[in-house]
Amino acid sequence: MLIRHFEYLVALAQERHFARAAAACNVSQPALSAGLRHLEESFGVPIVERGYRFEGFTREGERILAWARQLLAERDALAQELGAMRQGLVGHLRIGGIPVVLPTLALLTTPFAELYPRVRISVASLTSREIERGLHECSLDVGLTYLDNEPLARVRSMPLYRERYVLLTPANERFAERTTATWAEASTLQLCLLNHTMQNRRIIDANFHEAGVTPDPMLETNSVLTLASHLRHGGWSSVLPHTITYMLGDVPGIGLIFPDRDPVAPVASALMSVARNVDIDGALRAMALGPLPVTL
Repeated sequence: MLIRHFEYLVALAQERHFARAAAACNVSQPALSAGLRHLEESFGVPIVERGYRFEGFTREGERILAWARQLLAERDALAQELGAMRQGLVGHLRIGGIPVVLPTLALLTTPFAELYPRVRISVASLTSREIERGLHECSLDVGLTYLDNEPLARVRSMPLYRERYVLLTPANERFAERTTATWAEASTLQLCLLNHTMQNRRIIDANFHEAGVTPDPMLETNSVLTLASHLRHGGWSSVLPHTITYMLGDVPGIGLIFPDRDPVAPVASALMSVARNVDIDGALRAMALGPLPVTL
């Protein structure tokens, strides 16, 4: 059996389609199928549910897939470590971040890129659950997500900053000259909010519930850019995280997470080292320009 056969298996799991998996591996579809059959013969178990189209993996196939992902991740980590010994850190850093914190990511990736110019970075906007799954499946090296609102399993974490919430609403007499608003007041506005697939929305809903109100947003989305565009036009309002000033009370912490296993991928370890020396809270406060939104 060859390492590339495990690559075929992982590609098939990602693409869920034989032709696309073959294209991702730069091989023909017959070559990919032959490699998968070789794996089945080597282990003596069926791996892929047989059918005209891809229909999933057998129970044994799921276990082999999990080991294949770990094997390939450790191979890549070893290659990074050996490369770093010869010519400095090289490789590919894969980051998944929840949408509301991605605007802060450049505070980490900019100094990282200056220190490690031979490492390429890819960033995906994902839900907190997708990030956790990506770490477990070795498709991500690190995640940027909430640390203390929903349980995180089999990961290590590094706190970065604390989050608070502000009400973004059109300037009018109702909130003129005010710097604070209540959750009850916010619930009466024409709201556009992130949808319930986003952990941020679940946190915000908990705050509304604690205030004894239930928001009835007119628009819901999983895109922060969509919210931003609506806030610039018409009478829309929204409740979003704001990291310029601190909020009193127990608020979610934002931090990096990475798989709880050794050895840690060198690119992930390098980003963690950069993060220890970046004052994100201070940088975000320094970026504050103009009047602040209304604080909730």
